[in-house]
Amino acid sequence: MVSEQSYHEEQRQLERTLKQMREILEYRSKKPRYVGNDVTEQILDEMNEKTKQELKRALNEPYFGRLNFQEEGKAEVQPYYIGKVGVMDHDSNHPIVIDWRAPLASLFYSFNGEEDRTFYEAPDGIVEGSLYLKRNVVIRQQQLLRVVDSFVKGELNLTGADEFLLHKLGDRKDHRLRDIVSTIQQEQNDIIRAPKNTAMIIQGVAGSGKTTVALHRLAYLLYHYRDQLKPERMMIFAPSTMFLDYISAVLPELGVGDIQQRTFEEWALGLLSEEVALSDPASRYYRRFEQPRGVEDGDLKCSSEDGFVTENTASRYKGSIAFKRLLDSYLTCMEEWNTPDRPFEAWENHALSVDTLRRWYEYEYRSYPLYRRKERILARIKRWVESELKAIEDRQRQKDCRKKASQRLRTWSKQWLAQSPSELYRELFLPSKRTPQPMVAVSRQIPEDVRQEMATAFKGKVLEYEDLAPLLYIQFQLFGVEQKQRFDHVVIDEAQDFSPFQVDLMKGLVRENSFTILGDLAQGIHADHGTVDWKQLQELFSEEQTTYHELKQSYRSTMEIIQFANHLLEKTKLAVSKAVPVFRSGEPVQWIHIDPGNKVSILRTWIKQMQKQGYQSMAIVTRTEKGASNIYQDLLENGLETSFIDANRQEYTGGISVIPVYLTKGLEFDAVLLWEVDEHYYRVNEQEAKLLYVGCTRALHQLWIGVGEQPSPLIR
Repeated sequence: MVSEQSYHEEQRQLERTLKQMREILEYRSKKPRYVGNDVTEQILDEMNEKTKQELKRALNEPYFGRLNFQEEGKAEVQPYYIGKVGVMDHDSNHPIVIDWRAPLASLFYSFNGEEDRTFYEAPDGIVEGSLYLKRNVVIRQQQLLRVVDSFVKGELNLTGADEFLLHKLGDRKDHRLRDIVSTIQQEQNDIIRAPKNTAMIIQGVAGSGKTTVALHRLAYLLYHYRDQLKPERMMIFAPSTMFLDYISAVLPELGVGDIQQRTFEEWALGLLSEEVALSDPASRYYRRFEQPRGVEDGDLKCSSEDGFVTENTASRYKGSIAFKRLLDSYLTCMEEWNTPDRPFEAWENHALSVDTLRRWYEYEYRSYPLYRRKERILARIKRWVESELKAIEDRQRQKDCRKKASQRLRTWSKQWLAQSPSELYRELFLPSKRTPQPMVAVSRQIPEDVRQEMATAFKGKVLEYEDLAPLLYIQFQLFGVEQKQRFDHVVIDEAQDFSPFQVDLMKGLVRENSFTILGDLAQGIHADHGTVDWKQLQELFSEEQTTYHELKQSYRSTMEIIQFANHLLEKTKLAVSKAVPVFRSGEPVQWIHIDPGNKVSILRTWIKQMQKQGYQSMAIVTRTEKGASNIYQDLLENGLETSFIDANRQEYTGGISVIPVYLTKGLEFDAVLLWEVDEHYYRVNEQEAKLLYVGCTRALHQLWIGVGEQPSPLIR
């Protein structure tokens, strides 16, 4: 904390700032809305309305930081206040509050006091100078609550930065992810402010703020490249609709709207030109995470030593770049098969030669997608027919020739293959008698076990999530991509669950490879799909277009929880860094012995104990959805209000949640009780260790482990 004098100084500054902001708001509110047709006036009116809304939002918390900076060549040390929204005095055009995304504000995040002089990069060039003070300020509802100096020139051993960070991390959480503008760390700041024309791949440990950093990066890009990027042309791909609901408050807090937010499944189904029946999410999770040991279910087999589904050959293959290359070969064969190989004779002595038709097909319309090329050629033939008909003076003969030409064109056009994307996809795995031999030859390159698994899927007329990328890719190759389907920037969250094929598909839609790709290989709980090494994604881009970053610091959990989770990470044998906790100590990881006949009493006691300590979000995390459902029903029957979260859940409401471990990714809770961490549910293999690691790292403050007679070997 600072001296009493400094605190009073900040109190007076807050009062001055609020007074100025209210005056600006009042001034702008007096301007009547423009209702005319002048485009310039319409734009000015929209800007005025946007400024009013920003001011209203900023009044409760006008700023969070202060910099005292002396620019080189100037005599005075100037104080600058940093906030979520920049505020300019409408008379002097002097900044009252600097927007956190502005170049000068970067010093608030990047300066660590190790150098006497510093600089920031402004639009007009490098600005050098000296920093004299860096101060954190907490304001809530226009009330000054806390003032902490993280740097004072000439003073040593300041612990203000750590103190302020720990204070913020210790805040009670509600059921929404929040912004971190006041506590962005240097490594996070480097990612947020990186240039846009880069595919950034970020490996971040659990709790490193990956998602929050990506959202702040979107806000920064829209601020810095406001003339080049549009929010409606940016997309966030997230693992579930519930996760999207969980992060829904961050962008509005940062004053950003209209950015698209979808799951890959929702996005792909919305673009496909035909309806596709997909397996239900709950059934997918059942087969992957809950199918009992030793059971065989169609194309999915369980390993008796692992106890749960660990591999699906078809799913992994369909997400590979090798499969995409095979698809390219298949479509190339189709393109060659469709090359016109006979002339079109409209009527006697009036024909287009094969050479002419091939010239159109192979050269003049080469840039068009396959089916669009066909449409262009057929349309051109029709125009040629009409031109030839005009030379016929006899009306009856003209009529007869038009009829004959129309009939012959219908017959001639049948040489073109014209299946829908889903029909082509089926024939790729299951060629029919009409499939051309070159395409059959490509089809035979598919592994036989994959072909058999797909035969079962087509027989049941239900495809899987992993079929969406290939289907959409085929559609794009046949019909092309509309301009409105392209993006200025794409964020892929939980990218370890995205296949290389999915990322490569999106690469074709994104301008200048502008990606933020983030995830954690240690949380790659899906054995049958996704990315197992970031090199798989790096290889999709050229070396100069790609950057790789690691976020090792975990800000979510206490030291005790992180150390326990790191022990589990050792079981995965992954070449990823362990999490480095901030110095925030808490309770040791606690253990509960589960008495099968007394489960409800144990859970009731734990819930009351957590509530007594002031925790607002708690999770009882089970291994299976069935286990979660049983606990939820038991608690409900005993008068305990809880939320049951399954694969179809659309929103996260906080409070007490009962949830299977494989659905907890991306969420966080004040306290977590991992239920039945026994050898039956968590065996010694990589996937089970990852699941347990995910469950442990959801806890902010307290982690409890519930065990029966035989604890899992992973935690013994």
